[in-house]
Amino acid sequence: MNGLDKGLVLLQQKPLIVHVIERLQPQTDEIFINANREITAYAAFGLPVLQDEGDDFLGPLAGFLLGLKHAKHDYVLIVPCDSPLLAVDLAARLLNGMTETSADIAVASGDENAHPVFCLMKKGVLPSLMEYLASGERKVSAWQKSQNYIEVDFSDCTQAFTNLNTFEDLKALAQAPP
Repeated sequence: MNGLDKGLVLLQQKPLIVHVIERLQPQTDEIFINANREITAYAAFGLPVLQDEGDDFLGPLAGFLLGLKHAKHDYVLIVPCDSPLLAVDLAARLLNGMTETSADIAVASGDENAHPVFCLMKKGVLPSLMEYLASGERKVSAWQKSQNYIEVDFSDCTQAFTNLNTFEDLKALAQAPP
């Protein structure tokens, strides 16, 4: 998006991250924002803003690491800031899948695709993630699948995992019927 921070790009007069926050607030007790740019703009939303530790580019796993380190609760829900249509029952369905199978990580899936950055994790996976990152690995799904992992079916609402990566994606979503 021409170098703009995607979370701050507007959709229906609101930054994408506000759409995400509004979907998450009824589902969670605690929300953090992981950002490395535009810290003041993100802080204006009244939530803690966590910046990646160190200079290594860890990709999405940096946010996983921060969430696991800072969360006060036993579970950490991870979602990207560019998916404003999150399922309103995302956390409950992922937790239900974890509980039914005694998994440590639940990943949303639909249409035969896993969505690794839409996941719920037990805090107990933190040492494993730290070890994985220390080994130089960065692939989200490879780490998740090395754990006690389950995919939870969201085929009934695959639009919930729509990522807005371009202005064309944003325009198409803005013009889509509700």
